[in-house]
Order: sequence, then C-alpha cells, then structure tokens
Amino acid sequence: MDDRIIKTEYSDVMQKSFIDYAMSVIVARALPDARDGLKPVQRRTLYDMHELGIRYDKPYRKSARIVGDTMGKYHPHGDSSIYEALVVMTQDFKKGLPLVDGHGNFGNIEGDGAAAMRYTEARLERISQEGLLADLDKDVVDFVPNFDETEKEPSVLPAKFPNLLINGSEGIAVGMATSIPPHNFAEVVDAAKAYMLNPNITTRELMRYVKGPDFPTGGIVINKDDLLDIYETGAGKIKIRGRVTTEKVKGGRVNIVITEIPYTMIGAGIGKFLSDVAALAESKKTTDVVDISNQSSKEGIRIVIEVRKDTDVDNFINMLYKKTRLEDTFGVNMLAIHKGRPETMGLKAILKANIDFQFEVAKRKYTTLLNKELEKKEIQEGLIKACNVIDLIIEILRGSKDRAMAKACLVEGETKGIRFKTKGSELMASQLRFTEKQANAILDMRLYKLIGLEIEALIAEHEDTLTNIFKYEDILARRDAMAQVIINDMEDFKKQYKRERRTTIENGVEAVFEEAKQQELDVYFLLDRFGYAKTIDEATFERNKEAALNENRYVFKCKNTGKVCLFTDKGQLHTIKVMDVPFGKFRDKSVPVDNISTYSMEKENIVYVASQSDLNLYRVMFMTKQAMCKVVDGGEFDVAKRNVAATKLQDGDEVVWVEVLKEQKTVVLQSKEGYFLRMPVEDIPEKKKAAIGVRGMKLKDSDSIEAVFGLNYNDPKTIEYKSKQLELNKIKLGKRDGSGVKVRA
Repeated sequence: MDDRIIKTEYSDVMQKSFIDYAMSVIVARALPDARDGLKPVQRRTLYDMHELGIRYDKPYRKSARIVGDTMGKYHPHGDSSIYEALVVMTQDFKKGLPLVDGHGNFGNIEGDGAAAMRYTEARLERISQEGLLADLDKDVVDFVPNFDETEKEPSVLPAKFPNLLINGSEGIAVGMATSIPPHNFAEVVDAAKAYMLNPNITTRELMRYVKGPDFPTGGIVINKDDLLDIYETGAGKIKIRGRVTTEKVKGGRVNIVITEIPYTMIGAGIGKFLSDVAALAESKKTTDVVDISNQSSKEGIRIVIEVRKDTDVDNFINMLYKKTRLEDTFGVNMLAIHKGRPETMGLKAILKANIDFQFEVAKRKYTTLLNKELEKKEIQEGLIKACNVIDLIIEILRGSKDRAMAKACLVEGETKGIRFKTKGSELMASQLRFTEKQANAILDMRLYKLIGLEIEALIAEHEDTLTNIFKYEDILARRDAMAQVIINDMEDFKKQYKRERRTTIENGVEAVFEEAKQQELDVYFLLDRFGYAKTIDEATFERNKEAALNENRYVFKCKNTGKVCLFTDKGQLHTIKVMDVPFGKFRDKSVPVDNISTYSMEKENIVYVASQSDLNLYRVMFMTKQAMCKVVDGGEFDVAKRNVAATKLQDGDEVVWVEVLKEQKTVVLQSKEGYFLRMPVEDIPEKKKAAIGVRGMKLKDSDSIEAVFGLNYNDPKTIEYKSKQLELNKIKLGKRDGSGVKVRA
C-alpha cells in the first residue's frame, strides 16, 4: 500500500492545480481566439445553430432548444453562460455586427435583461452563416472531440473577416482580462486589404483606414492623439463623451439633449446618470436644473435636461462631463488567444493573425476543391473514353460472368473467361487500361448517358472541370492570387454590411467647469440622539430654538462652507462637510450621519461633535475609560482626510469624554464605584493627537471612569447621584493622579 502513496509538497500541488485551473479558464472560457474573434461558448453556440439548421433563411427556434443542445453536446458549463452569450450576440447596441438574429425580448440599452430562454427565439444572422460557418464541409479547420468524445466540434470557425476587431470582446479570466472595443466593418476590411497588399505596413499607416473604435452607441472619442500608442501596444485608455445638443424652447429657454451616450454607460449607467444629475441639483452643486427626463425609445437615446433661462449652457455641459459619466474612460486591453496562449496584441498583430488564418483556410479549402475536381476529371475522362468505345464495352459486359470479371477487363485488359464476338474485339479489350475509379463509373453508368445530348453535356462539364482545376492550381500556386480571392470575399461582405461611422474621433478640449462660489452663511447644525443630522438657517433656529435644543443632542452654529467633526469612543475622528448635510426647514427630513461620513453606527458611538472652526480656536481635552487624559491643540484636527485617529488608546480602553476647553478651569471625574476627583485643567499636559496621554485618576482594578464634567470656578453645577443632589464645585480640589473621594448615598 505504501508504494502507491505519492508524497509531495502541498504548496507544489496547490500551485500546479491553480495554474491548470487558470489556464483552463483563460484558454477554454474567458478569452477570444485571435483568428475568429470568438470565445468557446460563442463558437459552440453558433456551430450548434448551424448543425440544427437554424439558418438566416429558416424559421426562428426557441432559445431554450439552442441552449440545451449546445450544453448537451459541446459546452457543459451551465445554461446561463450559454444563454447570456446568445443574448449578447443579438444586441446591436453592444456588438458592431450582431451574429444572431433574436426574436422577442433580448434586453435593451437601459439595462433591462432579456426574457427567459423559454420565451425568446433566435436564428443565425446571414453574416454568421456566410462569413463564419461557411465551408466547414471542405476540411478548412480541424475538428476536435467534444467533452465526452461523442461529437466533433471545430477548434475555430473559418472567419472570412477580422471579427475580433469588428465586434470587440470583453472577458475576465484568472489574473487577466480582455477589453477590445468594436470597430467599423468597412474600415477594418480596408485595413485588412491594405495589410495583404503590403505586409510591412505600419500601425500609423493602418490607422488611415481604422480611424479608431466605432462604438454602436456612437459618442465622441476625445483623445485622438493617444490612439496610435494604444493600437501599437494593445493597451491604453480611450476617453469617450456622449453627444450633447441644445434645443430652443418657448420662453427663450434652452434644453440640453443627450442623443448618444458613452459605450460604458450601457445598462444601469443611464439610470445612474439620471440620478447623478438629480443629486447635483439636490446638493445645490447646480441650481440650473428645472427637470430631467429620459425620452429614449427604439429610435434611439434622448435624455432631456430642462435648465433655467439664464443658464451658462457651455459651463453646464462641462459640469456634466466632469461630474457624471457622460465623459468616461474605456480601458483597452486587446488580449486574445494566439497560437494557443494569451497575448496582448496591437492592431497590426490582430489583423495579421486573422489574415494568416484566412490564408491557411483558403489553402485547405482550395486543396480540397482541387482534389475533388481532379477526381471528377479522372471519372469524366474515363466516361468520355468509354463513349468512344461503347460497343466494345457493351460486348465485354454481355460476355462477362460477373462484375469483377468485367472490371478486371476494363482495368487490366484481362479477357480470360469473357465471350467476344470476334478476335478483334478481344484484342481491343486486352488493351483497355481504365483506372479503378473510371471502371466503377463505367459499370455504374446508366444507359440514358449514351444519348447524344448527355455526351455533349459530359464534354462541357469536363471543360468546366479543367477550368476549375486551372483556377484552383493558380490560387494555390500564387499567394497574390489567393490574396485576391480573400479580398474579393471581404469586399462582398463590405458591400452588404458597411455602415456609416457612428463614433466621432477628435482631440477634444478639456472640460473646464467653474463651480459657482457658494455664498458663505451661518447655519445651525442639529444632530439628534438617533444620529440624524440637518442644518437650518439662523432665523429658523431662533423661531424653533426651544424645540431644537430639546429634540437634539448637539446644536451649534457653524459656517455652511466648513466642516463638522465627530469624535467616537474608538478614538476616531470623522469629518463631514456641512454642504453634505441636508439644509432646509426645521421639520424637513434629516439624514443619518453614517450616510454622509465614514462613521459607522454599528461599530462605534459618538462621544462629541463640534465645528472644526471652533476646534481651530481652542484646545481639546480627552478622557478615557481607564482614566487616561490629555489636552490637544484643536488645530491638529484640521485635516483633509475624512477619517483619522483622534487619540491613541490602550488595549481595552475607549474614549468616554471629549470637550473643547473654553472657560473650564476644573474637571470632575466620576468613577463607576462612586469615586469623584476634581482637579485643575492646567494639571493635564498638552500632547499630540497620536499620544496616549497621562493617568488622570488612580482606579481600582474593577473600576473605570463613568462620567466627566468640565467646570468654571464659580459654576454651581449640580448632578443627581444616588437620588441626592451633588454640587460638583464643593468637591475638594485634588491633584491629577489622585484617588478622589468616595461619595456615599
């Protein structure tokens, strides 16, 4: 038994297993092939439709039938991945050239998903049938066993055009991803033609034909100068904007109309854009928006933004570019499977991969056709020769005992056993030397073939065969002849499927948006005990002062352009821009502070809240549960970050009290076990915010600080302690790090 146990390093097994898994995902699922531009699931789906006979000129078939057949025969990875691939191949807003003709609800540009596969129907598009699946019966590509070796499937489809560039591709593998934009069909064909005529052509010269990506959604590419580097390296970033126009309406106002969107906004991006514009209006980043509506339909995108009469339209449009996804970045990473391995390829490399493949396909196709014509030629020559000696052949057939004897005479001139009418006939028969195929054709020939017109048709067919043989031999012998055949095929497709470019390529001007300067106002910040905040103006506060003070935990004046600082028991400082806090009427809705800051209500509790402008003018005192205290210059909390550590804590400790020191002269510490210590504020040293601090009070092991009070010398502050009134200023003044006095009931 021991000799069958293989001992190996666990990490080696994991490494090998992960690499095998990664390569399987990379090569067999996520990345397209550079030759036909298809991922395995797309290729298998198209081939299955071809095998099922769901052609462009045949009726639609249920998508569920296509998905089930594909999964059962070729792609055993679940029906959802197959159906998703089928859906994407039908969507003209994602693909430059849809490969599947869908019938039913296959989703839309606004992100609505396709109906279930049991409701939709599909069939092949004509371009798929003629440009990707044609000639599979001519041994043009290798067929490999399917997953269970019960079927054969093509390793690649014989694409007659650079589909990878025309339709683009997106996919996430293990440790790598591909993102190839779609391009204009006519431009790609022209570039492929130019490459075939001059294999040494440069990327810059190819870009005379391929101007840049041509997204189905249109839009404007605004970094034209960066495209050369992107197409040479196969990676980079394309900046794309939506197309914006203006329409004059009644009252002298102007509507902003978006008629094309960036390719990256397909799906939920349109809804996000609408909500972003609404948010800009709600947060007062712009006061120009009157209304926004999505009037898009089957005819195209139409998003209308109604603005005020005095709006600076250019500045408003620039704001949309800056603050929303109306200007976005498409990350290009032209990664594809080339010669069995993933490779980042530039424009020329992708064209070369497809053109080299087309030459290979053409060579195999015309070799197959030539062999068939040569076989036909051999048989035709035998039949013509037989017609010339038809009387002799009839005599041989009548005199033979069986087919084998007649065939032996036709092929080898063997006359033994055959009865001839004359010695002359026997002598002529002995000189016959038909080939094996010719003899079989003669023996299978029907009598009507001896009609004069049939013989003439045979001779004409033979001449056509000789013409085809000459043509195929010429194509196979000369690369330029084969190139011309490939070019002719692509030109035919170009005539049928070319369309005007939708995406404009230019060097756009950087969008400059000048934000309207916010008028600085004094407002009151209100935070209730549930953690909901809002701001109101001074007049509103004065009218509702009593209710505001009674209903809220923190109430203070601040500037609307300033910040609010939240100190928590975990020693953290969270800052909130006052502009982010809802401003309005006293009874308007508040917003949870954890929605507008990094503070988490579930993980920490608010200990103190103050305006940052107050902190800058004063010092801040901290006290922790373990009686560690310090004073920090408030200017240290004037930070750009939304979340920083306000103080350092020991293990198991937490902040129980924070307060801005204004007029406080003494501080009273109250412990859980009833000890009180009143000490001068000046006894507490000033430290940096990163320091732990010093001990303020000696505590027993089980004791901790429960409350802290800051007092003036003459402040008659009284608290209720154990059902009695305790005047804090009458507690004996002690020193820092004292034990305090025990207050009994």
